[in-house]
Amino acid sequence: MKILYAAIDQTVPGTLGGSTHVQAVAEGLAALGHEVHVAVRAGDAAVAGTVTWHDVRTPLGSPNLRLARRGALARLATTIAPDVVIERYHNFGGEGLLAARRVGARTVLEVNAPVVDYPGSPKRTLDRALIVEPMRRWREWQCRAADLIVTTDRAILPTDTPAAKVLETEWGADTGRFRPDASGPIPFAVDRAAPVAIFAGAFRAWHGVARLVDAMEVLHAQGAPWRAVLVGDGPERAPLEARVAAARLPTVTFTGALPYAVMPAALAAASAGVAPFEPDAHAPLRTGFYWSPLKVFEYMASGLPVVVPDLPRLRGILGGGDAGVLYDPTTPVGLADALTDLLDPSRRQGLGHAARARAEAHYSWAAHCRALDAAIRGLRERPRTATGAGPT
Repeated sequence: MKILYAAIDQTVPGTLGGSTHVQAVAEGLAALGHEVHVAVRAGDAAVAGTVTWHDVRTPLGSPNLRLARRGALARLATTIAPDVVIERYHNFGGEGLLAARRVGARTVLEVNAPVVDYPGSPKRTLDRALIVEPMRRWREWQCRAADLIVTTDRAILPTDTPAAKVLETEWGADTGRFRPDASGPIPFAVDRAAPVAIFAGAFRAWHGVARLVDAMEVLHAQGAPWRAVLVGDGPERAPLEARVAAARLPTVTFTGALPYAVMPAALAAASAGVAPFEPDAHAPLRTGFYWSPLKVFEYMASGLPVVVPDLPRLRGILGGGDAGVLYDPTTPVGLADALTDLLDPSRRQGLGHAARARAEAHYSWAAHCRALDAAIRGLRERPRTATGAGPT
């Protein structure tokens, strides 16, 4: 089938999770025999392979202005004549769904964030002030207009969304690239006598990287050999670097953001992967921990035991404690104690082997795309969604 994937607020190639997601899904569907076209913000480097990339970007780089490109998407869809249009959801999106309607294509809405309002949402307050609630009506129309919705958690969809049109699945990792034996330049010094706890991601409050620095202060005071390597950037980075410098904490290294091609070797050189999420620091997570965390899947694919707070979703991904250590996030030394539990190399190795096996079986992009492919092909056997002219 011909597939048009509309993700115009994402940059490909890029270093963020959204960039990785779009590229992996596009390439995974192409590997299954589909002709895949993707509308994105083109990055600085060309992407080789079997996918056709179209540079269609949002005005001023703002995802809130996506609908301003509905004409460009419609023209692209008319040229390509896709059988299916996949759109990456945004409250102010819908341009892919509208383009699909023009050419008679089936529609898939990929939902990575809550469609429903979380308690205390400023957007909800504004919507009510506008009387007719245009934002709620528009995003609910998007869900009605889609023939298929792909999401990590159906709880973030409107309650009247038919279960039959929802594919609930996790995202994934490139298990061919992220491997325990991945080779390449390692962007930090390696001392085999000192195990390395690695964090890779955004330096934002809800990613909890400050909690890893807390743990390293405790472990350093105890004389434990752990080192921490913090990969990434964001608003939390500068304050944390200043804090580490002031504390003269020699066991913490900041690499800054790294090219994605470097990450497999970086993870393979580490001893454990840490994802110290703090859901209370991110208001949308009040609806529940809906994230499908790419970093966790890439840690697992790299054969690393994973250290995460004990939250139901993360517990399920790790198979309980089979593939890592879950700690009590309400305990100040919970993360430090979890790393202490991993000082034994044989324990790390056993958990790492289990993590790799779970990633290969359940959390690869290939597995995700096979499920998506089956659901898309199944659309042929279902009646089209009746959507009307627009939100009601």
